Amino acid sequence: MKKNTKSKSNSKKDYSDSKSIITNEIKEPFALYHINSINLAEENWDFKNHNTKEFTHCFHNYPAMMIPQVARRIINLYGTKAKNLFDPYCGTGTSLVEANLSGINGIGTDLNPLARLIAMAKTTKIDLQVLDLFLQDFFNYFFALNFQLDYPKSVIIPKVTNMDFWFSKSTQQKLGLLLSYIEKINDKSIRNFFKIAFSETVRESSFVKSGEFKLVRDKNYMNKNDSDVINIMMNKLTRNKRGLVEFEHNCPDNTFTSIYDFNSVDFIPNDKVSDESIDMVVTSPPYGDSRTTVAYGQYSRLANEWLGFSEANQIDNKLMGGENKIQVNKFDCDILNRVIYSIGCIDPKRTNDVISFYSDYKKSIDNVTKKIKKKGFACYVVGNRTVKGINIPTDIITAEFFKENNFTHIETFKRNIPNKRMPLKNSPSNIPGVTASTMKNEYIVICQKN
Repeated sequence: MKKNTKSKSNSKKDYSDSKSIITNEIKEPFALYHINSINLAEENWDFKNHNTKEFTHCFHNYPAMMIPQVARRIINLYGTKAKNLFDPYCGTGTSLVEANLSGINGIGTDLNPLARLIAMAKTTKIDLQVLDLFLQDFFNYFFALNFQLDYPKSVIIPKVTNMDFWFSKSTQQKLGLLLSYIEKINDKSIRNFFKIAFSETVRESSFVKSGEFKLVRDKNYMNKNDSDVINIMMNKLTRNKRGLVEFEHNCPDNTFTSIYDFNSVDFIPNDKVSDESIDMVVTSPPYGDSRTTVAYGQYSRLANEWLGFSEANQIDNKLMGGENKIQVNKFDCDILNRVIYSIGCIDPKRTNDVISFYSDYKKSIDNVTKKIKKKGFACYVVGNRTVKGINIPTDIITAEFFKENNFTHIETFKRNIPNKRMPLKNSPSNIPGVTASTMKNEYIVICQKN
């Protein structure tokens, strides 16, 4: 990668306010500084026609999921001797499942309780004979209910924000029946297995518009007034059972995974992940703050509330860049500073979103690097988002942040996004009707600790 020849004497100046984000003059246009990543491999990383729902990857949909083939190839290339893999933004656990299948122990953390529940279920081995007994009891119980005139009146219906807006009365009753049954399962692993199927059932039987990540009610919601809730749940359980069988038949017995809820931006506790204990990090961090990119919290809010997780409506605010904190110092990364300057020339207020996100992102990377062994690898699958028409080269910024922590940038692979579950358009300005196309490429940034 080319070195910037400009002096760094101004690199410690403060941001005095949002209207003067960078005080030094930049005479050259920003485009001159968008240097392409080195060593972009020609090998195809698209996996366009591959099955992305193998093993327990079939358990639950989720926004912007890393496809398993990407994690698998990264592990095959850089984790041949790895024993421990860490994912600081693990989502539903794609990299953790792939680690286990390769005989590697996994550690993951995420702030979304639904994501943690899914990741835990996807990496937990269950006695299949015992699971079959519970499944048979479930099918028998709800089959018998079909012949009753009235459903049991003692059902669990939790407090869900705007319940009647999102669910018909009939659906509320049926979901309450399912939840009441699940809560009586005394085996935690099997109870979690049922909860994952229940979570998707909540989403599919609601009035939420199909294909939306944010909470948007379908204009034809009355057509879903009498959803076949029980049958949806049964189909999810049957599908997930097949995935679990495939996972257990292919996963070494001695692997395990731990899922936590600490925020890697704040700290990574030593009792959860000790310093220099990790052979490789395989992860896909958020593209930006949830308000203007992928609304993970909104997507999972209804399921989180049905499952009794508190503060479900605050998740997006807790994620990276969610609090929109005003930072005081410039970054040591020149290209990021120029991005901020360029955005500030167009919309000074939007610079705060960018500064807040990348400040949190850098803090997280600083914390993650302490946990990686010498010669260990950090493998980040990132997207280069656009703000106010300015493309932000997160791939280059990621490599620079790792270099600041005594890592060497090994290479960056580029891939198209044919399979990743992303909206075709988003609303970056949050102005109704004003949309923009979302990113079509990802970059797999590989760095190694010196």
